Amino acid sequence: MNDVVLLAMNLLAQDSPRNTGPDFGKAAPFGLLIVVLLLIGTFALVWSMNRHLRKLPKSFDDTQDDGTTDGHNSEPGG
Repeated sequence: MNDVVLLAMNLLAQDSPRNTGPDFGKAAPFGLLIVVLLLIGTFALVWSMNRHLRKLPKSFDDTQDDGTTDGHNSEPGG
């Protein structure tokens, strides 16, 4: 088993890198545009979610502070 692993490692180590041109590893301006658009979209979604969360009540309890109900029936179908 060890001989097979050592043989595979030896064969992989002898393989020279294939993509070594002058532009290898450089991002294109189009890629930067995509990243910027994704960041703007993420910022807009978080901002919108925060606006909606501020509109929610502090608690979803059926009773008010004075112990009375707010007129909603919590029974199903009614």
